[in-house]
Amino acid sequence: MSTKTISLRDEAYERLRRARKSPGESFSDVVMRAVWPDQPLQAGEFLRLVRERGTLYSPDELDRVDEVSLSDRPPTDKWPEA
Repeated sequence: MSTKTISLRDEAYERLRRARKSPGESFSDVVMRAVWPDQPLQAGEFLRLVRERGTLYSPDELDRVDEVSLSDRPPTDKWPEA
C-alpha cells in the first residue's frame, strides 16, 4: 500500500481525529467512509452503512417518529392573499 503525506490545518486535523470511531481507526479509514456532497448516497451504500454501524434509532423511537409525522400539519400561511 502506498502512502501520501498531506498537510492539514489544525482545525481539519481535529475534525478528522474526532470523526474516528475508535482511537485505533486510521485517518485513511475515516476519509474512505466519508460521504462527499457531490456523490449522492445510493440505497445499497446506505444499507451497507446501516449494516456496518448498526441502526441509529430503536424500533420504539422510529414508531414515535411515525406517530408524530402522522399528526404533523403544514404551518398556517402567514401571508394569505387578500
